This record gives sequence, structure tokens and C-alpha cells, in this order.
Amino acid sequence: MTSTRQLKLGAFMRPVSIHTGAWRYPGAWPDANFNFAHLKRLAQTLERARFDAFFMADHLALLNMPVEALKRSHTATSFEPFTLLAALSQATEHIGLVATASTTFDEPFHIARRFASLDHLSGGRAGWNIVTTSNPDAALNFGRDTHLPHDARYARAREFYDVVTGLWDSWADDAFVRDAESGIYFDPEKLHTLNHKETHLQVRGPLHIARPPQGWPVIVQAGASEPGRQLAAETAEVVFAAHGTLEEGQRFYADVKRRMTALGRHRDHLKILPGAFVVVGDTVEEARAIRAKLDSLVHEASAIASLSIALGTDASRFDPDGYLPDIPESNASKSGRERAIALAAREHLTVRQLAQRMGGYAGLAFVGTAQTIADEMQEWLETEGSDGFNIMFPWLPGGLDAFVDKVVPELQRRGIFRREYEGPTLRDNLGLPRPENRFFKS
Repeated sequence: MTSTRQLKLGAFMRPVSIHTGAWRYPGAWPDANFNFAHLKRLAQTLERARFDAFFMADHLALLNMPVEALKRSHTATSFEPFTLLAALSQATEHIGLVATASTTFDEPFHIARRFASLDHLSGGRAGWNIVTTSNPDAALNFGRDTHLPHDARYARAREFYDVVTGLWDSWADDAFVRDAESGIYFDPEKLHTLNHKETHLQVRGPLHIARPPQGWPVIVQAGASEPGRQLAAETAEVVFAAHGTLEEGQRFYADVKRRMTALGRHRDHLKILPGAFVVVGDTVEEARAIRAKLDSLVHEASAIASLSIALGTDASRFDPDGYLPDIPESNASKSGRERAIALAAREHLTVRQLAQRMGGYAGLAFVGTAQTIADEMQEWLETEGSDGFNIMFPWLPGGLDAFVDKVVPELQRRGIFRREYEGPTLRDNLGLPRPENRFFKS
């Protein structure tokens, strides 16, 4: 098969592996999630492989699970994303640097300032993953007794996006004349004060940082609920999706691209990248054995806790050898709940079996050789299931090295992944346009 389209690849790197057993795997770096030397080496390896982006998820509270499960989690300590990505920006030259930042528990001025700074420090490689935060425990760390309702979180997020992007447009690109002879540092006619006052937010502005090199850092979004899909269609340039099957991916892809077109956006100006857990072996049997070993390292307490987070309710009260009862909606992630329920129904899993899958990784997984994995990725690309993938590695560093050394060359041989970066910025490499300044037309 040949293709004119090329895959875009992100690397999901916080935690360094989403699999609960990853840090226990033979040969793994147990402290990889909180060791800068290791993380720098991993980022540089991903850059050598020409990955589009190094992506850091974020949590604003310890995972909401019992201590018996939490004590087994390698996510209990992690770097603050902006601090780490700023450091990595000086150790890399091309790879994008994407961080999660919450629209529920932060303020637009903070977010605009941090991402503008990161974009300047990295030479135009920053991306903002917009989240509303699903963990209800986060509210307790920010002076609130309860979490905002789901729909209210998304309404605030939509307005939040308008404010942040407006702040990034505070200055025209050529505002800073720096004329030593006249003593004029900037042109006041090229400075805009936002004066935003609407339903959820009041922000005067302007931002006291020059317009980012990319105009705006790349906008990333991950929600799959109805409000999440609409927010993505209106605002996102990359969507980190979560689908267990190609058919689910194709339906999501068609839906979000259709919504974009209806809004007057070009469908190629948004890249849909499902999360994909990739286990590489020299044979399919070897890859399956690696996956089985990983899954065996997940403790039952961690498995039940992971299932509880996904469902938004305490799964320990269910009969472990029975099937899931009806699970009402909660104020937690709606898409996470729906994925768990769909998986249980599709594969007829008991609560115990479903928990074990959730404790490892229950989403899309490519487990095989470089050739079989490339076959599956190419099918997703060519049948519009995705524009690429956000890769999740089974263990570090070996799982990442195997993908870079075996799968990437096979994708390049097929002509569906780059051999060199297209340009210096994340937008260049993703094929995204630089946004015009809404206040100063060029």
C-alpha cells in the first residue's frame, strides 16, 4: 500500500507509561517519571525518531484512590509540566512540547503567560492541552468543597480559550521596534488591551509578553463527550482521542471533522491522534508475552482503583465475578465511563476481568512486530480512523527504544512518516497554519 498522507506521532510521557506495572518490568527505570536525566534522554531519543511532540498530561491532586492502591503507583510524584518542558526546551531543538493546563483551576492570564514564555524559550514548539479536570479531589486543593458540574466546566473552558488567545494577540508581531536612536522600544499603536468581561471571566490585559513565535501555541484537546467534541471542533488543532476499535475511531473522526466543516474550519487544520499502547516484539508471540508479563504486574488493589476512577464510582462494592450493574452518570469524566462500559459489554468481561484491563491499559493497543504494527497504523490512517497516534510506551526505556528502532524505520520505509522535520515550529511539522492576530491584520 502507498499513501500520500503521513502519520503524526505524539509521545504520551506523563506518566512515562500509562501502564501501572511499567515501573516493575524487568530492566525498567523505576524512577523514570521523576528523573530529569532519564526524561532528557527519552525526549532526545524521540526527537531523533522525528516525533512531532512530547506530551505531558497533568494532575492537580494525587489520584483519587485508596492508599493501598496509590502506594503502588509510579505517578505519585511527577514534575510540574512547565518547569520540566522549559528545561527540555534547552535540551532539544525540534520536538514539540505539549502540556496540560486546567481551565477550571487556573486563570487565563497565568496560562497565557506560561505558554507564551514556553513558546519563546523553545523557538515555537509549545502546545496547550485544554482540560477541564475530571478528578473531583482537585477541587479540595483549590479552596472548593465540590467540583464544578461537567457542563459548567466546559462553558468556562470555551470562554477561557477566547481570553487566552486574545491575550496572546495583545501585541502585533512587529510591535517591538527597539529603536535606540529615537528611544522608542515599542509602538503603542500595536498594543491591544483585551478588557474581557463576560459570564465566567473578567480579564483586563494586555499580556506583557511579545506575541508567541507560532502566533498561538498549538491548541490541543482531549474530551470525547458531546461538549468535548464541540469544543474540539470549535477550538482544537490536535485532539488526543481514546478509541478501542477502528470503527469507533472512524465514527469519531467523521463526527469531529463534520462539525469543523459546519463551522467553516478546514478539516486538515485539526489532527486527530488516538492514544495507542504499543508493544513491539521480534515475533507476535514475543510481543504478547511482554504484554502478559506487564499485565501480571498489576496488583488487584490498583486494578479496582483504576476501574473506580474510570466509572466515577466505587467498584469495590461490585461482585468481582459478576458483570457490571447499571452505572449512572457522575460528575467525573463521561467519556472514561463510557469507554469502560463499552469494553465490558464488547468482550463480556466480569468486574474482575475489566478491572485488570483498566489497571494495565484498556484502550487501543497494537501488540506485534514492527510490520504488523505498521500495517494497523497504516489502515487507521488510510481509512480515516486517525491522522496519527499519541503513543503510549509499555515500559521505559526499552519499550520506547523498540518503537523508535523498529517501528519508525518501517513507517518511513512505507512513506507514511517523515525522515526529517518540515520546519522549526510545531505548527510547521503538524501542517497547521499560523493564526492571524485578531486585532492587528497583516
